[in-house]
Amino acid sequence: MTWHREARLKVAASSVQRLKEKLREIFRRGRGRNLGKLIEAELTPLLRGWMNYFRLAEVKGVFDELDSWIRRKLRCLIWRQWKRPYARAKYLMRRGLAKAQALKSAMNGLGPWWNAGASHMHAAFPKSYFDRCGLLSLLEQRLRFQLAS
Repeated sequence: MTWHREARLKVAASSVQRLKEKLREIFRRGRGRNLGKLIEAELTPLLRGWMNYFRLAEVKGVFDELDSWIRRKLRCLIWRQWKRPYARAKYLMRRGLAKAQALKSAMNGLGPWWNAGASHMHAAFPKSYFDRCGLLSLLEQRLRFQLAS
């Protein structure tokens, strides 16, 4: 419950932490697998079940933060799968980045988590890319549940 004048239901922080731990396990196992299969086989059932359990929650900030965190973890997974700087530059160019920006981004020497949150990965893999891959958006599911009620 929130502390506002009209109390609203929200997801407990401990529940979010438990979900993140489960997701970390999935992402750890997914390093050598196809992204589409990882999303379809493991992420979608877990996220759908979690969202159905918390369908009555009214505070949307938690769902928005989780959506962005999951997308960043997926971008991190992609960055790690590319392994080498020249491969990273090549794939970034394939995804539409200019050669100079792709080379600078691939050779920056910073870690996968930093690069997953950087603008070059957001440009290469926008939210629409993950929607096409079949990633379930918690915020959109919440909206669907609200409209159905």
